[in-house]
Amino acid sequence: MTRPKAVIIGPPGSGKTTVGTRLADRLSVGFRDTDADVEAIAGKPVSEIFIDDGEPRFRELERAAVRTALAEHDGVLALGGGAILDEGTQALLAEHTVVYLEVGLSDAVKRVGLASARPLLVLNPRSRLRGLLEERLPVYERLGTITVNTGGRSPDEIVDQIVKEIS
Repeated sequence: MTRPKAVIIGPPGSGKTTVGTRLADRLSVGFRDTDADVEAIAGKPVSEIFIDDGEPRFRELERAAVRTALAEHDGVLALGGGAILDEGTQALLAEHTVVYLEVGLSDAVKRVGLASARPLLVLNPRSRLRGLLEERLPVYERLGTITVNTGGRSPDEIVDQIVKEIS
C-alpha cells in the first residue's frame, strides 16, 4: 500500500507548504498539497471556489482530494488548514505519520499578512485567525503524531526536528 512519509497539518501561516517542500527535498521524495489538487480539479483558485461555489463545495472537493492523496502519494503531503475538520479525514489520518506544525497567533498573523487569497480570513484576518486557531487546536493536537512548534525557528530547523522524529 502506498502511503505518505509524512502528512503536514496546521493552521494558515504555520508553514505547511514551506516546511513540506523542504522536508520532501530532504527525504528525496515528492511534495503534494491538497489545496493545489483541489484547484486543479476545479480549474480555479481556492478563493474563487469559495466565492463562486461556496465553502461546502470546497470542503467536498477537499475531502475527495485528501482521500485520493492519502491513497496514492508516497512523499510528503500537506493538507489545507481546515481539512482536518472532516471526521472521515480524521479517521483516515489515524493510519499515518501526521506532523502538526504548531504556530502562535502573532507568528501566524505575520506569515499570513492580509492575504485575500485566504478566503476564511478576508474580513477581519486577526480575529478570524484567532477563531480558527481556537476551533481547530484540539483537533490538530489530537491528530498530530509529531508536534513541532514553529515559533522563532527557521524552516530548516523545523525540518531537522521532523527528520529526527520520523527516522
